[in-house]
Amino acid sequence: MKRAIVLFAHGARDPRWAQPFQLITQRLNQALPHEEIRLSFLELMEPSLTHTVNELAGQGFDRISIVPLFMAQGGHLREDLPKIMMQLKEAHPHVHFHQTSAIGDAPELLDAIAQWVVEVTRV
Repeated sequence: MKRAIVLFAHGARDPRWAQPFQLITQRLNQALPHEEIRLSFLELMEPSLTHTVNELAGQGFDRISIVPLFMAQGGHLREDLPKIMMQLKEAHPHVHFHQTSAIGDAPELLDAIAQWVVEVTRV
């Protein structure tokens, strides 16, 4: 069994936009040294989610977790991602996919953001 985690972000024209997501990827690589951690994008940046999953499946990964790094359940997560996931499942029936909720759905993350705002606004 070969497992991988794919962080899935929106993408932007400015490459600097991806820096926080690259830092998250680096931190996960340190925290989970035996896991394959990849970063992919919906649009405007490479690699795409499809490209990343195709590559992982081609390398024999048969358990792939998709982690959407989106703050809210907008159209991309309600419409675009399900279509992409359906195509990936059809293309790779031997792969077990696990899709997490969006990071904005995690109460722990929302609590951390609220606490951060409290701290940085104390003057």
